[in-house]
Amino acid sequence: MTGAPPPAPLPSDGLGPLVAIVGGGQLGRMMALAGRPLGLRFRFLEPKENPPVTELGTVIQAPYDDPEGLDALVDGAAVVTYEFENVPVEAARRLARSAPVFPPPAALAMAQDRLVEKESFRELGIDTAPFRPVSSRGELQEALEALGTPAVLKTRRFGYDGKGQAVIREMGDADGAWDELGGRSLILEGFVEFDRELSILAVRGRDGEVRDYPLVENQHSEGILVRSTVPASGVDEELQWGARELVERVLTKLDYVGVLAVELFQVGHRLLANEMAPRVHNSGHWTQDGAWTSQFENHLRAVVGLPLGPTGIRGRGAAMLNLLGSPPDRGTLAALPGVCLHLYDKTPRPGRKIGHINVVSAGGAGPDGPGEEDSPESLEARIQEVIRVLDAGV
Repeated sequence: MTGAPPPAPLPSDGLGPLVAIVGGGQLGRMMALAGRPLGLRFRFLEPKENPPVTELGTVIQAPYDDPEGLDALVDGAAVVTYEFENVPVEAARRLARSAPVFPPPAALAMAQDRLVEKESFRELGIDTAPFRPVSSRGELQEALEALGTPAVLKTRRFGYDGKGQAVIREMGDADGAWDELGGRSLILEGFVEFDRELSILAVRGRDGEVRDYPLVENQHSEGILVRSTVPASGVDEELQWGARELVERVLTKLDYVGVLAVELFQVGHRLLANEMAPRVHNSGHWTQDGAWTSQFENHLRAVVGLPLGPTGIRGRGAAMLNLLGSPPDRGTLAALPGVCLHLYDKTPRPGRKIGHINVVSAGGAGPDGPGEEDSPESLEARIQEVIRVLDAGV
């Protein structure tokens, strides 16, 4: 059982609970869209003008560490959550003095520092790539001699989507990597010859109940997630159970409430934890159309104290394709069966995530009546058709 406080009672005005969210980007938007049918209301703290959540609740425009903005955000809120892991920990602790904050601030502190994160995994008996802390050019040399090459030098804080890291393929690359990243707290990670990248998403409620989604297979390009597919091929019960057991150790250690994602390397039948995200996650977007309960709805169910929803896949499977730069033609995609377009109401620019596409199994029926359920092969063919449309720019 968790030590989290019980859910707040409904307001006397009969309206649904007010959920305060730190951040107003696409994840906050998708949370609010999932929470509206549950009767939840939303307030956001976001420093940028005209964020994607503008039409979905009250937006307080202020920096994430602004005391007045934080106090305005939490005023009258039943619970506080967040859509990204770089929320200032002290800001989360300030909010926690006025309302429950889920996931807890301790999860932010763990996820924001790659060294703390890796050390915490190891303390929990979770395998990781080999690593060494680096704070000087001399320590980098010592770490390289211990771990060998290739290796990856990363900033301990604020790196995402491939930013804040440099690959050292041979000893001669060390000077260039240090010139690029030196002067900050760093971590050197030994290179892992992995078979593929996976992720496990799980949700833990206030009462301690845990439900996990099927393992997701992820494909990246230049450090950015481009495709997630579920179920990951060749996953047996032992591998799924191992992933669930791994993520449940973290959930229990942190007395966690909400959705947690852990990115994994699969090496044979071993799973190595790469990093975690204490929030809803890009590799879980397929759940909007391909699972019985989306990650966004289950996160909200958890933080407000509602029963968790089922996490199984609808039909044979699903895939998510990120949209970068500019949106595709809506009409062309709308003509394809089992294709669901999600745009974030963000101004397009090169390399920017402006939406995603979910491709789902037909589930045994179509608009013209019952039919055969998709096979994995037919679902993959549909995915490739969407990719051709995106590559053609139509």
